[in-house]
Amino acid sequence: MLTINEYFSGKVKSIHFHNANSGESSIGVMVPGDYTFSTNFPEEITIISGSLNVLLPTAKDWQILQVGQVFHVQGKSEFSVQVAEPTAYLCRYL
Repeated sequence: MLTINEYFSGKVKSIHFHNANSGESSIGVMVPGDYTFSTNFPEEITIISGSLNVLLPTAKDWQILQVGQVFHVQGKSEFSVQVAEPTAYLCRYL
């Protein structure tokens, strides 16, 4: 079953799905903007296209992430992103 989610007035959209091999995941796209996300579970996020800056909860500095790069976020936390170009991602819920 697919579940479509929309955040920040439609500027971020994702499709949530379950895969027998990798569990719960979502794939989405963000248009340019600044966003802060909250997590319920630990997440592994892979940049599929585009790029973004991310500020993780335990970091002092922003990181620049590009295609193929991965970052991890703890559950029950928040992280911020700055998106300068349309960017696609895969999020695995760990």
